[in-house]
Amino acid sequence: MTAPLHESSAGASTATVDGVPADPGTPGTPGSSDKGIQGRSPWTIAWTRLKRDKLALAGACVVVFLILVAVFAPLIVGLLGHPPDEFHEDQIDPLFGTPIGSWGGISSDFLLGVEPVNGRDVFSRIVYGARISLLVAFLAAVFAVLLGTVLGIVAGYFGGWIDAALSRVMDVMLAFPQLLFTIALVSVLPNEFLGLDGSGVRIAALVLVIGFFGWPYVGRIVRGQTLSLRNREYVEAAQSLGAGRFYILRKELLPNLVAPIMVYATLMIPTNILTEAALSFLGAGVKPPTASWGQMLSTAITTYEADPLFMVIPGLAIFITVLAFNLFGDGVRDALDPKGSR
Repeated sequence: MTAPLHESSAGASTATVDGVPADPGTPGTPGSSDKGIQGRSPWTIAWTRLKRDKLALAGACVVVFLILVAVFAPLIVGLLGHPPDEFHEDQIDPLFGTPIGSWGGISSDFLLGVEPVNGRDVFSRIVYGARISLLVAFLAAVFAVLLGTVLGIVAGYFGGWIDAALSRVMDVMLAFPQLLFTIALVSVLPNEFLGLDGSGVRIAALVLVIGFFGWPYVGRIVRGQTLSLRNREYVEAAQSLGAGRFYILRKELLPNLVAPIMVYATLMIPTNILTEAALSFLGAGVKPPTASWGQMLSTAITTYEADPLFMVIPGLAIFITVLAFNLFGDGVRDALDPKGSR
């Protein structure tokens, strides 16, 4: 009896698929080491891009630090400073009204010096001023985003006379002199309103006015995106299955608008910070003695020649805060851009 031409030994048999020897490296075979291709969600891709953007991460770190400073302001001032409204006349030259010592009175006891004339701790007022700037900026941005998203998506989806009416309202709001209106409104506000008093009334007014005049920018972006999304296949499929309009708005359109809304919100916050500082500088912000960066700049105008550092410190605080938010916002925009390559 003739022996077979090819004899396989035990433990070295070759698996076959339909009579064809299988390649151990072929995906899907018993000897394959391939784990398969794993898909990535848009948010995973965006996070990967954002992690590669060093400037955006640096801006995010500064933003987080500023938020922590604002939240824990009483604790920080208690450890490193003095009460923000406490006068220290012993730190002021009685003849010239300027801080005793060089660099605006900077010392181990007063980390950023003292204010001219009254001797208040500049470090404490900068820390508490961060609370006002970030609070007004964040709340105004939230108000503008909520109002702009609702009206923008309604205008873009329903179209017709609703779109025309809301678009004309946006045009009027964008042409309205926000700064002059805010100054006029704040000047006639009562000292007590809806349970708020003093600076609380001013803060509420700033949030409402800045947010109310900011929603048309968000509304235009959301409206434009909605116009491009409402005729997509998944929207038509939902309509053919009997989905109602509000279901489509909530479940089909809104999730696809989150990315542009997030981008614009991060870029709106630094603009709100500058607006609050400008209004406080003009006297339409929070009432003294509540600390505000813009108010400190306004006070420094009369003393900058004798004590220039008192103007530099709040100016740097505004500059660093706005720069950090802009860097982070630019990074978020690039990361969420589906056509981006970064």
